[in-house]
Formats: sequence, structure tokens, C-alpha cells
Amino acid sequence: MLIINELLNEFCQPHLHLTLDFEHRQKSRLRTQLNDGTDVLLSLPRGTVLRQGDLLRAVDGTVVQVEAALEAVSVARSQDMHQLARACYHLGNRHVPVQIGDHWLRYQPDHVLAEMLHGLGLEVHEERAPFEPEAGAYHGRTPPSSAHDHAH
Repeated sequence: MLIINELLNEFCQPHLHLTLDFEHRQKSRLRTQLNDGTDVLLSLPRGTVLRQGDLLRAVDGTVVQVEAALEAVSVARSQDMHQLARACYHLGNRHVPVQIGDHWLRYQPDHVLAEMLHGLGLEVHEERAPFEPEAGAYHGRTPPSSAHDHAH
């Protein structure tokens, strides 16, 4: 069994790949399998949340790249940025992890939240996509797809 215990901060060419949904990318201790079927044990520092493209190093030096799995998500869309901001506020007020894109937001499916967002005027539908929610102001790491300077 391959034991992975390090999240790398520098680029290294990966040897293998590990595809996980968001729920499993939040676990610092996890027995699973790499994409090639190799058994693996994640033993990372508590609180580690893995992101698409993260690189991990195993005890034997093997470098593994993390891939975000396709999973069921709800996507709410609006061309009205005020509606979208209100939706983000209400979801954040409920501590719902949210991925924010260009005129859309993505969250894990919940029919009550979908009804609320419909009531705010957004279109909501379900799809399968990688889920990369915002890391939060105090977690430091921002998903690669939305990394930008926050000094406004």
C-alpha cells in the first residue's frame, strides 16, 4: 500500500493520479485507490482540503496529482449580478460551500436551497461537474480556477 503524507508546494512531474469527489478531498485520513488501482492511504495534516491539480508525495517519493471527480452538483445562474450576490450571501449565511463562476454558482444538491434560489430569481439545474468551492477567507488556498488578487 502506498502511503501519502505530504502536500507539495512546488511543481514535480506526477507519476500517478488520484481522482476524488469533494467529500473525500476533505478527508486527511483516507484509504482509497489511485486511478491505476493502486491501494493508497492518505495521511495528511488534519484540516487539509485537496484541490484539483494538487501534488502529493508518498513516503517512497512517488508524486501523485489530485483530480476533482465529476459529481452531482446544482448550478444556479443569473445575468443579474445583484441576484447572484444575494444568492451567495444567503448560501454563505447557511455555511454552504459554494463555487463561484462567471454568472453562476455551484453547490452540492439540496432541494430546499434550490427552492430558495428560485425564489431569489435564479435558474437552478443539476449537472455532473467537478466541485471546487471557495476555500474561505481564513483557509489561505484558493481553487486554481478562481485564484486572483483580492486586494480591491
